[in-house]
Amino acid sequence: MMLMRTDPFRDLDKFTQQLWEASFRPSGMPLDAYRENDQFIAEFDLPGVDPDSIDITVEKNMLSVHAERPRMQTEGKDIEIISNERIHGSFTRQLFLGETLDTDHIEAEYVNGVLRVKIPIAESAKPRKVQISSAGNKAHAISA
Repeated sequence: MMLMRTDPFRDLDKFTQQLWEASFRPSGMPLDAYRENDQFIAEFDLPGVDPDSIDITVEKNMLSVHAERPRMQTEGKDIEIISNERIHGSFTRQLFLGETLDTDHIEAEYVNGVLRVKIPIAESAKPRKVQISSAGNKAHAISA
């Protein structure tokens, strides 16, 4: 099999495809978010990102994740790029957090290219028992 260096029709097709798919292309930081027991969990795909370039901030109810994936260094090297499809640059993703989350106790870990952010559910938002009393009867608990 021989690799063609240039094909003007392929290049034109690739350029047209990039224009049409630009608005449909997923962000550089795909996200899964779910609740597991008493925690809200957000997982961000960040393969190839240096953990030191990841910055997580919380302001009021806004969680912001910022990361950078550098462009491949080719200066001073005898490299001919055949394909360059991986997304690189600076990425930011923001999530609005509900009032029921305890943003003072957020934990984060970065393992195998996945940033996992855990936010516990606030104690005030968890189900609790409420005491009910009635005239002449002893108080008893009812689950809320």
